[in-house]
Amino acid sequence: MQKIYSTKVYNTGGRVGQAFTEDKAFQVTVVQPGTKQEGATNPEQLFAAGYASCFNGALGAVLKQKGIVAEATVSATVTLYTLPTTDLPNVQLGVAIEGHIEGVTLAESQELLELAHTVCPYSKAVAGNIEVTVTAV
Repeated sequence: MQKIYSTKVYNTGGRVGQAFTEDKAFQVTVVQPGTKQEGATNPEQLFAAGYASCFNGALGAVLKQKGIVAEATVSATVTLYTLPTTDLPNVQLGVAIEGHIEGVTLAESQELLELAHTVCPYSKAVAGNIEVTVTAV
């Protein structure tokens, strides 16, 4: 396996703190889910942004390989679920991916999205670990 990119993000304060890269090109205030603070986000929003972007990149590669020239929009809804409790919090993520491909039928879009799901690095990373649904809209 050949490494093609690597990045490192630091966090101080956990879910109520800061996340930043060493060069400070990326800096964000982190808050608890449901907390409203201007300029702040939470880990679930960051994961959703990364997953949607990665998935749409994978979809772009699929479209190119199939010779389809079309604009695509992808959303990722990340949900926290609580599971039966133990001594520690027992929370799990779920993700709902929705995608729209301009000029392509819903059935064709679903097939292309499912193919993108097999090549997306985020999808591969979570496969078998969390529930992910993929739906053409």
